[in-house]
Amino acid sequence: MAKRKVPGINASSMADISFLLLIFFLVTTSMNVNSGLSRRLPPPLPPGQKQPDVEVNRRNVLVILINSQNQILAGNNVVAIQELKQTVKDFITNPTNDPTLPVITPVKFPEIGVVNVAKDHVISLQNDRGTDYQAYIEVQNELVAAYNELRDELALNKFGAHYNACTQQQQDIISDVYPMKISEAEPKNYGGQ
Repeated sequence: MAKRKVPGINASSMADISFLLLIFFLVTTSMNVNSGLSRRLPPPLPPGQKQPDVEVNRRNVLVILINSQNQILAGNNVVAIQELKQTVKDFITNPTNDPTLPVITPVKFPEIGVVNVAKDHVISLQNDRGTDYQAYIEVQNELVAAYNELRDELALNKFGAHYNACTQQQQDIISDVYPMKISEAEPKNYGGQ
């Protein structure tokens, strides 16, 4: 009995099919896009205009430093990342009218009446050049979370709904009570201490 020769498989079109499948998956697949941190920058000064000097009351500024070992210094206290949100909330609201925290002023807002606010408060975030990016982002998240919690608490108290469930007008009022005032400085070499 003679052995039959097995016919070869024509694979010349396999490259074309693989290429078409590759193009198909590239076109139909969505990729995650990092949106970054949302911050509103101040408008630029007109050409030739000098930036005015601003006097700031030191008690209205909470300086948060992140050193190269990712340790957080809020004001004069070393704090853990888990404590930072509450520290920022206490700074913004100054519930005990502490003379070392921002000046509290009663302000009348539409629909909610008079609210005691620290209208001139500023949170100044500064980091070392050696700070880990992840530590920097965690601090940013805690700062934003503090504002979000304050807004949510006020919305529940005044409007009976969470901040995100309020109307745009109500959200604008609450944002006026607790405006997000975070100043970010250029990284410096602070060192490990």
